[in-house]
Amino acid sequence: MKNEQIIGSLCAFLLCLGVACTKQTDDLSFDRAPRITLDSISHDTLVEFQDRLLLYLSYEDGDGDLGTSDPDVNSVFVKDSRLSAADPYYLPPLAPEDSEISIQGNLIIELNPTFLLGNGDEESTVFSLFIVDRAGNESNVTETGEILLVR
Repeated sequence: MKNEQIIGSLCAFLLCLGVACTKQTDDLSFDRAPRITLDSISHDTLVEFQDRLLLYLSYEDGDGDLGTSDPDVNSVFVKDSRLSAADPYYLPPLAPEDSEISIQGNLIIELNPTFLLGNGDEESTVFSLFIVDRAGNESNVTETGEILLVR
């Protein structure tokens, strides 16, 4: 468990620095709207208030305008199926903000620990997520399979 916490913290640190395995090309070989794929998740069972879910994503964007240098602007939105609103997350720029280049790469999104909403000992949920680029284009929505939350 300690190794997972260290790895999770390291991944979150790298994401915050914008070191997100970005490959850049000179032509606009992808759509201007970002596209994401959920490659895997760290857990399918989470202990409430303790475990953080890591979402491993692949992305591509035709004009490279994913993320922003303004930490007050969120670009990633993750919705817990048990709730009505999505939680926003910050994404640093994945390419220089003054460029217009196609990019593709991998991201790790670390979700805050979650909790059970009811009085039972377990609940199930599904997380859906999408990314919005600086031009306001929304990516496709991708979702996890069912995640079990336990006390």
